[in-house]
Amino acid sequence: MPRTIRKTGSTGYTHVITRGIGRQVLFESASDYRKYLLLLQRCCIETGVKICAFCLMENHVHLLTYSDKDSLINLMRRIGVNYAGYFNVKYERSGHVFQNRYKSEPIEDERYLLTVFRYILLNPQKAGICKANEYTWSSYGLYDKKLDFMDLDRLRILIGDNHDYMKFIQAENDDECLEWDRDVSKDNRDIKRIKKLLDIDNCLDIQKYEQQERNRAIRLLRKNGLSIRQIERLTGISRGIIQRI
Repeated sequence: MPRTIRKTGSTGYTHVITRGIGRQVLFESASDYRKYLLLLQRCCIETGVKICAFCLMENHVHLLTYSDKDSLINLMRRIGVNYAGYFNVKYERSGHVFQNRYKSEPIEDERYLLTVFRYILLNPQKAGICKANEYTWSSYGLYDKKLDFMDLDRLRILIGDNHDYMKFIQAENDDECLEWDRDVSKDNRDIKRIKKLLDIDNCLDIQKYEQQERNRAIRLLRKNGLSIRQIERLTGISRGIIQRI
């Protein structure tokens, strides 16, 4: 089957995820994290790609980039080749280190740009590792002192100063963004929960409700732990309506 052509956005911003092949660990030690960041810096300078946020997790990496499509492809190829070479020599192994193809999602508006920015920086906190501001291998602490391969100008206009930034990152939110693969089994469990809570045969049946009945149903789903994006995805009710309710 031919590969799907990567989508390109009009803003230049892209959310990128790359992970270890077979979910294997990418970073065995602090020196591995540092090596990846050095390669990221060097390859960004060589390709002209700017980084708005990064978070290096044990077996995957999140990047928020600003560039054209070809430069981003070039960046990810260079990092992949160079880091794999380093990793294989250091750990006396051979073969692929990264999943063959990174995932990417173009960002088309400022609202989603902010969502992705916060989502990336909160990854360690949501994974239960530590608070976002305590995690060593992300760009959380670089908002006021960005490195030369980073570009935060647009985000600083949208968010404000460092005080506003810290409030923004930790504000109550319902962020869900691109992940490597959706947990289909979790979706199936949530579909069953919705059907049971609302006593319906199909999650889309909620669209047939009268407005007041629909609003009560959505509040019930939120009260029982379903996120706005889950409700939107599984019922077909628009995010804007759910947020207003």
